[in-house]
Amino acid sequence: MKTKQDFDQAFPVHVELPVQWGEMDAFGHVNNTVYFKYFETARLAYFNEVGVMEDMQKEGLGPILAETSCRFKRPLKFPDTVIVGASVLENQPYGFLMQYGIYSLQQQTITSIGNGRIVMVDYHTGQKVKPSEKLLNLIEQVQNR
Repeated sequence: MKTKQDFDQAFPVHVELPVQWGEMDAFGHVNNTVYFKYFETARLAYFNEVGVMEDMQKEGLGPILAETSCRFKRPLKFPDTVIVGASVLENQPYGFLMQYGIYSLQQQTITSIGNGRIVMVDYHTGQKVKPSEKLLNLIEQVQNR
């Protein structure tokens, strides 16, 4: 994945975020923990697209982030604006694997790629549950647009 077109095809849900001065660390670039906040913002935008957050409030079933990682390809610096993308790579028995990407408008390139394993949970019992067919169908619709 090298171009903005590749990025757009890989990630059906995007959010645009300004890089904030306070996100930089003593080394003069955006601190590594901030990338995970960017991923979280894109993940929640994706969840809103497929109605996960609404279902969570109605039914008490919702996602938790079970595992996450990031591959840092290039440092981000202030000032910049990034586009953060989210996608579902694969459905799994109790959730799905998501992928995230960060594209720097200043650098005109992808600066990082991350993953997140999402597990669906019944918040009343604390037990993992299978994603509903409705959710899986909505994910498929988002992925195919």
